Amino acid sequence: MQTDPPDQTNLATYIVGVLGSFLIVVALVWVMYNYTRPAPVGQARVEERKKNLAELRSANVEILNNYGWQDQAKGIVRLPITNAMELILKEYQNPAVARSNLIAIAEKAAAAPPKPPEKPNPFE
Repeated sequence: MQTDPPDQTNLATYIVGVLGSFLIVVALVWVMYNYTRPAPVGQARVEERKKNLAELRSANVEILNNYGWQDQAKGIVRLPITNAMELILKEYQNPAVARSNLIAIAEKAAAAPPKPPEKPNPFE
C-alpha cells in the first residue's frame, strides 16, 4: 500500500485562506479604529474646559470654606471643612455617643418628607 504525498495545491489554498482571513481582520480593525476615533480637541474646546474647571473649583472652594444650608427643610447645615473636622474630633472623644449621634443625623437626613395634607373632595 502506497500513500500519495500531500497535495501542494491544498497546502497553498490553506495558506492563502489563512493569510486572507488575517488581512480581512486587520482591515476591519483599521476601519473601526478610524471610525470610532474622536475628533481632535480644538483650542475653543480646550478654553471651554479650562473655564468650566475653574468655575467648578471656585464653587468647591466656596462650599468647603463657608457656612450654608444643605437642606433647610430638614435643618441640615453645611459647615466649613476645618470646623467640621474639629467637631468630629471633639465628638469622637466618646465613640459610643458619637456613633449614636451619627446614626440619628443620618436617619434625619434620609427621612422622607412629610406627606402633603389631602384636600377635601368638593363632590362628596
